[in-house]
Amino acid sequence: SIIFWITSFDQLICFGKNVEFPSDTLINNVVVHPRTGRLYVGAVNSLYQLSPDLGLESRTETGPKRDNRQCTPPVTDACEEAVDTDNHNKLLLVHEAKDVLVVCGSVFRGICSLRNLSNVEQLLYFSDTKGEKSYVASAEERVSVVGVMSYFTKDTDNFTVFLVGKGYGSHDSTKLISTRILQDYGDWVVFDSIIEASAVQANPFVLRYLHDFRFAFKDDGFVYFVFSRTLGVQDTKNFTFISRMCEDDQGYFSYTELQLNCSAENKYNKAQAAYVATPGNVLAQTMTKSGKYGQVSASDKVLFVTFTSDEDPSTSAMCMYPVRSINKRLMEIIEACYSKNGVINQSTAVYSPYSSKSEELCSTKYKCGAEFLPSPLASKAEFALTAEPSLVRKGHLTAVAVAVEMRHAVAFLGTATGEITKVPVQACHLKTDCHSCVSMKDPYCGWCVLEGRCTRKQECSRSMEQNTWLWSPDQQCVQIQSFNPPNLSCKKTQQVDIHIPSHPRLRPSDRLQCVFGSFISDAVMAFGSQGLITCSLPDPVEIPPTPDQQDYVSVPVKILVNNQIEVTSGEYHFYNCAATVRKNQNTPCIACVTSEWGCQWNARDHSCSDRDDGVGGDHIRDSCPQFESPEPLLIPVGFEIPISFQGRNLDIYTGQRFAIGTELMKHTDKEVTQEQGSKFKFTGYEFAYDKQQEVNVSFHIKDRDTERKIDSTLTVVLYNCSVGREDCSLCKHADATYQCVWCAASRTCVYQDLCPSPQPAQCPDPEITDIIPRFGPLNGRISVTIRGSNMGIKKEDIKKITVAGVDCDHQADRYSVSTSVVCEIGPARRVPPSDLPFEPTMSGPVHIEVEGGRKGTSRVNFTYRDPKPVAVEPAKGPAAGGTIITIKGEDLDTATKDDVTVTVGGFPCEVLSFGKRITCTTGKYRGQKVPSDPLTVTVNYGRNTTKDVPAAYQYSDNPKIIDYNPKASFLCGGRRIVVVGSGFDLIQRATMKVLPFPDEFSQNTTPVEFVQEALSKNDTVLQFESPEVKSPYDSQSLRTVLYLDNMNEELKGFDYHPDPTFNDLAKNVITETSIIIVTGRGFSKAMTAKEAQAFVGDASCHVNILQDDKLILEAPSTQPKSRSKRQRRDTTNDLLELVVKFGHGEWLVGSVYYARKDDIPLAIIIPAVIIPMLLFIAVSVYCYRRKSQQAEREYEKVKHQLENLEESVRDRCKKEFTDLMIEMEDHTSDLSEARIPFLDYKTYTDRNFFLPSKDGANDTMITREIQIPEARKAIVAQALNQFSNLLNSKPFLINFIRTLESRPDFNARSRGYFASLLTVALHGKLEYYTDIMRTLLLELMDEHVQNKNPKLMLRRSETVVERMLCNWMSICLYQFLRDTAGEPLYKLFKALKHQVEKGPVDAKMKKAKYTLNDTGLLGDDVEYSVLTLQVLVHGEGPDVTPVKVLNCDTISQVKEKIIDQVYRNLPYSQRPKVENVALEWRPGSTGQILSDLDLTSQKEGRWKRLNTLAHYNVRDNATLVLSRVLHTQSFHQHQDSHEEKNSLLEDDNTFHLVRPADEIDEVKSKRGSMKDKAMTKAITEIYLTRLLSVKGTLQQFVDDFFRSVLGSSSVVPPAVKYFFDFLDEQALRHDNVDEETLHIWKTNSLPSRFWVNILRNPHFMFDVHVTEVVDASLHVIAQTFMDACTKTEHKLSRESPSNKLLYAKEISTYKKMVDDYYKGIRQMVPVSDQDMNTHLAEVSRQHTDKLNTQVALHQLYQYASKYYDVIIQSLDEDPAAQNKQLTLRLQQIAAALENKVTDL
Repeated sequence: SIIFWITSFDQLICFGKNVEFPSDTLINNVVVHPRTGRLYVGAVNSLYQLSPDLGLESRTETGPKRDNRQCTPPVTDACEEAVDTDNHNKLLLVHEAKDVLVVCGSVFRGICSLRNLSNVEQLLYFSDTKGEKSYVASAEERVSVVGVMSYFTKDTDNFTVFLVGKGYGSHDSTKLISTRILQDYGDWVVFDSIIEASAVQANPFVLRYLHDFRFAFKDDGFVYFVFSRTLGVQDTKNFTFISRMCEDDQGYFSYTELQLNCSAENKYNKAQAAYVATPGNVLAQTMTKSGKYGQVSASDKVLFVTFTSDEDPSTSAMCMYPVRSINKRLMEIIEACYSKNGVINQSTAVYSPYSSKSEELCSTKYKCGAEFLPSPLASKAEFALTAEPSLVRKGHLTAVAVAVEMRHAVAFLGTATGEITKVPVQACHLKTDCHSCVSMKDPYCGWCVLEGRCTRKQECSRSMEQNTWLWSPDQQCVQIQSFNPPNLSCKKTQQVDIHIPSHPRLRPSDRLQCVFGSFISDAVMAFGSQGLITCSLPDPVEIPPTPDQQDYVSVPVKILVNNQIEVTSGEYHFYNCAATVRKNQNTPCIACVTSEWGCQWNARDHSCSDRDDGVGGDHIRDSCPQFESPEPLLIPVGFEIPISFQGRNLDIYTGQRFAIGTELMKHTDKEVTQEQGSKFKFTGYEFAYDKQQEVNVSFHIKDRDTERKIDSTLTVVLYNCSVGREDCSLCKHADATYQCVWCAASRTCVYQDLCPSPQPAQCPDPEITDIIPRFGPLNGRISVTIRGSNMGIKKEDIKKITVAGVDCDHQADRYSVSTSVVCEIGPARRVPPSDLPFEPTMSGPVHIEVEGGRKGTSRVNFTYRDPKPVAVEPAKGPAAGGTIITIKGEDLDTATKDDVTVTVGGFPCEVLSFGKRITCTTGKYRGQKVPSDPLTVTVNYGRNTTKDVPAAYQYSDNPKIIDYNPKASFLCGGRRIVVVGSGFDLIQRATMKVLPFPDEFSQNTTPVEFVQEALSKNDTVLQFESPEVKSPYDSQSLRTVLYLDNMNEELKGFDYHPDPTFNDLAKNVITETSIIIVTGRGFSKAMTAKEAQAFVGDASCHVNILQDDKLILEAPSTQPKSRSKRQRRDTTNDLLELVVKFGHGEWLVGSVYYARKDDIPLAIIIPAVIIPMLLFIAVSVYCYRRKSQQAEREYEKVKHQLENLEESVRDRCKKEFTDLMIEMEDHTSDLSEARIPFLDYKTYTDRNFFLPSKDGANDTMITREIQIPEARKAIVAQALNQFSNLLNSKPFLINFIRTLESRPDFNARSRGYFASLLTVALHGKLEYYTDIMRTLLLELMDEHVQNKNPKLMLRRSETVVERMLCNWMSICLYQFLRDTAGEPLYKLFKALKHQVEKGPVDAKMKKAKYTLNDTGLLGDDVEYSVLTLQVLVHGEGPDVTPVKVLNCDTISQVKEKIIDQVYRNLPYSQRPKVENVALEWRPGSTGQILSDLDLTSQKEGRWKRLNTLAHYNVRDNATLVLSRVLHTQSFHQHQDSHEEKNSLLEDDNTFHLVRPADEIDEVKSKRGSMKDKAMTKAITEIYLTRLLSVKGTLQQFVDDFFRSVLGSSSVVPPAVKYFFDFLDEQALRHDNVDEETLHIWKTNSLPSRFWVNILRNPHFMFDVHVTEVVDASLHVIAQTFMDACTKTEHKLSRESPSNKLLYAKEISTYKKMVDDYYKGIRQMVPVSDQDMNTHLAEVSRQHTDKLNTQVALHQLYQYASKYYDVIIQSLDEDPAAQNKQLTLRLQQIAAALENKVTDL
């Protein structure tokens, strides 16, 4: 009646779409917005806002915060104990009416905050200065907090409040239940507790009743809390209660508690989680029928609670309580208090749990509208509401939710911490056949019969009809019940009726077919009879042949609906009578007539056929011709005995001759002779057989003439006397019917007729061959086994046994005939006199006497001796036992292993091996004292001998496990786990085992375990490799246990994670940087870079970085060999396998190859060609010999230099890349959306639309300032609204734009500015704006096409519409930038900035060592070193921030880097500026202000060098103080004299790293040789290789950005699809627009117009500062982006610009990317005008109110004013304008705005 779905996730998972939302930290709370379905997830240090399908919409960091529980908020520097403290989310509540989310955390004593429900990043309220009244939640992790929204009335006001229930934390508010207000009112502040009256909040009881609140809910005017607590006495047992009170209870007077018991004995006593839901029809009926819950209807509320048990902590249960029953029981208790002094059935039913008052509890009677009670009441235990568990399970059920599906209640139970799964959990579509669909037992799924798929009910089109949708938990599929006829001969054909009771009814349009094997026929469903289907069977020729060893063939049957949907299947049997004979060749007729097919036998034809009335034949077994009843039944081996037998029904064989034979005697058939009547006989066989004593032999009989077999059931038993009867006694012991005798001549047991000599009366004397054991203890009393032969036939035959002269008691029950006798020996004989010591070794033979006076003596002796155990090792072991100890000594191998037992201090030790040494395994020590005293080890031999080794063994403390690391492994195992502890030396065998949790739902009962032995151990450290876990186990359902001999300890918190997945390699070539990037998922879950291994071919490669989705490997610098022999043989194949190893898991990620150097086989060419030529021209060359030698030397020298240079570039590239990746890890790891400083929409549009204008940041549109006299503001506002209406008239706006564009002084800049103003003014109606843009674009297009230059369209922004398009793209792509392209662009910008600032940057020349722009390249090798400064910020506490700088940086550059690092979490606009901070260095007692220029600055001629850190001699790790200054000239305050100040401010002849060539220097250099100049030039060019190094380093980031914008997998914004489709349509409209022109239009409208702009100006999107040096490099990347979008091919030469050469190789890849992107867009589903308008309307709605629409209208009007007359004239000439009186309207607006006199 209730279906359980047990899950264990540490992520939010929504199965419907297979999406998941992983949280980096533990999830504490999740709430759902009831209207929008949004989820709010409160986790440690984070709060997430998710869409209904778990997409991240917003996120905010809530911690860690500087806090300490001892400190009272606000926490300031005065709180010295404050440290960064994790903020656990304690409470999340949705206040829907006000669009507010209540968020309470564990920091600052549990103060709450209010956040925006639509955007949780927006903090609406937080105050930590209101003191104790605002402490709501708890600062302690273990204290749980629950809450529920409610209301409160005071006077006539109605307030929203929330009620909170929480346990007790030592620094929290002392209130257990409190009502908190959400606004300031009178003396109350937000979050104030507004009800003080209740005893539920009193302080003294808190520590006695350990409350643990689990759930709160409202229902029908009441508020309920579910919690567990102790009863307030010393007992620590928990009891679960539900408490209830009225919603608007002014003093908690109605507060009442009711105890809830789960199970009759209340075994499950502590509530863990609860949920309130309706039960659905099926559960409601079941609950009602059970009689335990009263009447429950499907719409009633039921409380579902999961409990754990104090007495059995490993189990938990779920119980159900109808809310109606809870209320009923509460009413009984309250009524008892009102009317019966609290007594029900003569016993007290109530008590006051938190009151110490002694007066009678229920004496006062309140008259009340609500249920007011004198003090809180609680039910006594005997009046608890009890329910029986509906589910009991191992493990802890820590979460519960209930939903109704298919009228059934489905309970989702969570078993791990921090988990939720989103209902519905349905993966129906993954199952493709009915059986797998129903075997899931998924309550959300069922088999849709007529569609042949697994679906939810509502997805199955005819699911309301009977049998059309089969619910998964019912476990039923459509099945064939029977066939009529049930089977058919393979020689016939007819129709068959198939009975399928559960077949759904068909409609007339449905087609039904039967498929038998490959034969298909139409079928008919009988009208009126449910599920009777008639169809034709295949013709005999279409039936497959009958298989060997079978007399039928099974043909698969399928029932199809509508040609392809299989409803059900089965098998139909076609039998073959002729084949029945195969079953028993010896009885063909009997086999035929007894077959299940009812075949008949035709004796004349000797054939079996189908029953057919036309042919005479037998079909009764008794009428078959047959031979039977052989005599005799026992036949001995080796002796021919005649056998006779009977015949029956042989009339047709009268006069025939028969032959008989058997399989045992192949090819030797014998003649059968007929005696009188039906008796037959043959001479028999002399059989040979010695495998076993007896075997059955069957005979066949053939008709001599026809060789046909006639039925024969003749079977006899063949026996062999000699098998298993090796001596006389055994032979005599044989059964008399066998007639076996002992033949003395041959010394064998044979059939009596085979022995010529007479049989002896008596057997020979006994013979003893062995004694076990050969040694015994002096005291005897052990068993001795005597082996031999002829030792009697029965146990009574044994008369006497002596061993070494001592009598031995015969153990009759262990006697074996003839071969074995067991007796127990007595003590050894003492030689008189008895007081003398006797010889320690006494030995002698064994004598035995048997029936008839026959005696035997052993050849071997038995020896009595005294075993002496001497020593035991090891001498110690753990108290848990399991230690294998070895006992050494003399003669320990006396007696046998069965006779020996060992004890240690009286505790048994299980004997493992017995010999010269004895080993045994110690048991568990049960004594009190640990370590024990040294204990005696005792060895017992038999029943009479005990030998002690005193003080030989000590039980010590069990080993202790303190910690282990790492704490996770992949399922593939093999990860090195180090366990730290003590006492491991005592352990002999340490193993790590992984065991799946026993699951009561699985059928498999055999325990499975995965085991790994320890790799190494010493006393404190054990090392293991994690065991490999083979599927099908889920990584969540495993526990890991260490077995240390007998002791085992579970490694709590050891997690198994699913094996990682690897993507295909993006790049297969290994270049000189030797860096390989492998991507995938889940790498860092259980692996680190240090442990991971990777191999290229047979060589290992170093793992530099391991992130969760990325591995960065350093490949071998030289090409290794291939790993596999096959690849090694295949020399043509340069591909090497790249293998990644995580522990035991090996993944072949892909194949890589080394980039080839152009190694033309010169070694072949040179000797073949050059040598003959050299011989030929040797004479001529002689003259040049010396010169050529010299040239060669020069060449070698240059070549060597170039090689060195190449090597250094390669090294530098590799080093730079690795450094950058390692450093960028810090940046990228926390570049979540929250950390990327996106601009808000207003600033974004301002910067995109107006920053490029001539006023830049001072533009009126950005500053929002327009001067209007106060008196005219109202008139102006009204006039602007009228002007806005006028602009919304299409005839006016088109006319306005055309008129302006026709004016010669309306230049390109004005047009762009006008277009931007228009965009802002019309932002409220973007659909209209788009319509205007389309109209103007069509005009522009026609104009360009008619002028025969369509390719030039949209190339520049020279018209209003081109700028409008640019702005339209900016608006439509804003969200795409935030969601998709923003992050890679920001990472690219950060990486570039980081790379540039890693090397020297010349502050004056704006050139850098590391750049992509050759003109901005620093052409000198500047010596520098990296310093780490410890920076203190003045007034912000004692914490220092380490900042990396260069010693060649100017002071301003140092300040910039410091500000970047110290304020890295603030956007640029909120950081202090360089000129507003001072930097002070305190090397000694006095501080020194550092500045770019001061009196210490160095002079070189008339040039002055800017001060650097090296100039001030600042060392590594120096401490600097950064402080804010009030005015920028502050650093001059120490420089008093007026002249000093002036000397600093004289003309700017300053330089930083490189001094510009001075005129004086130039005069000097004219005298220098040209050679020097050439050298200088050449050397400068050499630095171009640095561009390569920077490019290689940044390549990954450039690629990522390009991919995000142009990748095939990236999302295409609807606006792009809409506009590209528009261009495609227009291209078709014009004849002379080819594909190339269309490509150019698209490029000009999106990549060149929008992306290049954003790429060059990251500050248009982010709140960042772009320096000139970074800007120069961004231009190179932007140029590459533009080149990629053009169709023309670039011919490269030495003269090509360096940026074209730099990215030459990549551009072709990017071009293909652009082409594929355009192609992909074309193939997408079109975006309709309606969809686009809806999208635009949403953008208008969200953002218009943030823009300066009024200012834009005012600025637009300035253009109308400037060209007023022309516009009026143009409007007068336009008939459409005249219709709408546009001229008049404009004149009215002009009159209002400018007091213009009009013609009115």
